[in-house]
Amino acid sequence: MTPLLDDKLASLPTRPGVYKHKDADGTVLYVGKAKNLRSRVRSYFHDSRPREGRLRVLVSKIADVEVIVTDTEAEALILENNLIKQLQPRYNVNLKDDKTYPYICIKNERFPRVFPTRRVKKDGSTYFGPYTDVKNMKRVLKVIRSIFKLRTCNLNLAPEPIAAGKYDTCLEYHIQKCAAPCVGYQSEEAYDRTIKQVEKLLNGHTRELVDLLEDEMERLAEDMQYEEAATIRDQIHAIKKYSERQKIVSGDFVDRDLFALVADREAKVAAGVLFKMREGKIIGRQHKYLRPIADRTDAELLQSFLEYYYTETTFFPDEVLLSIPTENPEPLEELLRRERGKKVPLKVPKRGEKKDLMQMVAANAKLLVGEWKLQQMKRGEERIPYAVKKLQEDLHLDALPRRIECFDISHLGGTGTVASCVVFADGKPRKRDYRTYKIRSLEAGEVDDYQAMREVITRRYRRTLEENGPWPDLVVIDGGKGQLSSAVEALRATDVYGRFPVIGLAKRLEEVFVPGDSLPRHIARDSASLKLLQRVRDEAHRFAVSFQRKQRSKTTLQSELTQIDGIGPKTAQKLLKAFGSVKRVRSASTEALEETIGPATAAKVRTYFDETGATPKSAD
Repeated sequence: MTPLLDDKLASLPTRPGVYKHKDADGTVLYVGKAKNLRSRVRSYFHDSRPREGRLRVLVSKIADVEVIVTDTEAEALILENNLIKQLQPRYNVNLKDDKTYPYICIKNERFPRVFPTRRVKKDGSTYFGPYTDVKNMKRVLKVIRSIFKLRTCNLNLAPEPIAAGKYDTCLEYHIQKCAAPCVGYQSEEAYDRTIKQVEKLLNGHTRELVDLLEDEMERLAEDMQYEEAATIRDQIHAIKKYSERQKIVSGDFVDRDLFALVADREAKVAAGVLFKMREGKIIGRQHKYLRPIADRTDAELLQSFLEYYYTETTFFPDEVLLSIPTENPEPLEELLRRERGKKVPLKVPKRGEKKDLMQMVAANAKLLVGEWKLQQMKRGEERIPYAVKKLQEDLHLDALPRRIECFDISHLGGTGTVASCVVFADGKPRKRDYRTYKIRSLEAGEVDDYQAMREVITRRYRRTLEENGPWPDLVVIDGGKGQLSSAVEALRATDVYGRFPVIGLAKRLEEVFVPGDSLPRHIARDSASLKLLQRVRDEAHRFAVSFQRKQRSKTTLQSELTQIDGIGPKTAQKLLKAFGSVKRVRSASTEALEETIGPATAAKVRTYFDETGATPKSAD
């Protein structure tokens, strides 16, 4: 931490507000809110505080902090939301996505249009939403257009063009979907009354809307305007039919928002669910998946969901019910009080009907977490190649062989025996997990592939056992029954036999052997599974041969250098690493040799090559 930043932290105010962490270039890394700016910002730099990886990286990059003081926490909450949307800081997770959920907009214009939008503009228009369930939003719009005769055109319906007769009636008027305000058939006052009714419907106040329409229908009937009264009668029937679809769960007709959160720590995901209750009826549901959840309590996650919703919505209820208490309810209560004009309590029901309601909401949140896990599992399965699935079928395996490990032995006439282990994940080479082994249990010139296989299998899975994985789904041994038996013997001795299936793949006839069965398994020659096994086996063979040749070449080169008096294998390897080849060592300058192996040893090397006729480079 720089002295300048240290001084700034010491002088931070203790009032509520918003803070912005910046890097050395002035880029905003993170935006947050705080009840006490000094305490909150300084907490990032306490060494004793445990942090997740994302937070550690963030703190390491902070070069400056900027704060904005507000009068209340509620103001800080709103400002934080706006700044995150505007600045898109890299290390903010929630509220960052500049919502793509749609809204229903009642446009601020003469004869307002009602339409869906994903962009909220501060132009005086009224917005309802956001709707996370787009199908539900479309259903609501369909109901509105079937009940109310609203215009869908984007004509300029100022008084002058209407009075001048600039427009003609369109098809919407003739099929009775619009009352044609564009030609003066509907007054602005009558249209605005219709818009007020639409707002009541969108807010879920269908009972109040029906009462108003019934009064209007009776008035029109008394005035003998029977056609108009019949139109309103049809509207009332349509609204009642729409209202009947909404489950009545409370008899007190109070507007409530019901929030529940369920977190699955193992799956590293949480689901927040909101049920909107208007006039005792559930009119809609919204949900949001919250991630990451590491180092965040359920109370913090629920608070995050509440803040996300109430900084976006345009309707505020009489009461908010929660499945668990939030971390810090005061800013939210202040925000709700300001927007609603009265206190909006945040309650956690303990008994009775409200508790039953919250159990229903929590059950929905739990279901969403299960759906998320299922989707993740399906996505993983969709990425699995056909050959892997076919291999499971042909070998009658209990699980998909997503991780395959294959072993091969290589030597040259019994000298330089080595082994390779290659790993395939979902049918593709995973080269960072490849390993090579020098066989230590054989004497020079001794040929015993079975012993070599026992050694490499023992070493491999003793290490895997110590580190507790990763375990393979299938082990392939390059060879027939003898090699497979040696591998099984080593697996039993290591006490890991049975953790995973193991097979042998004989080269000559491409036969597949399994432990305990003297006859090979038959897999069709053109089968995708056999071709996958062949690819794995050939890669293990290539990798083993490549390593064996590399070792042999290194030994050959080192043996030439070790002929020099006073040069052992380690010094020879050091020279080869520094110069790349014996030829370059031979032509290296005395100064370069001295820098690598010291003056005394360099003199011996130089004397040896001088006697064999090499010409050293000049010091220049």
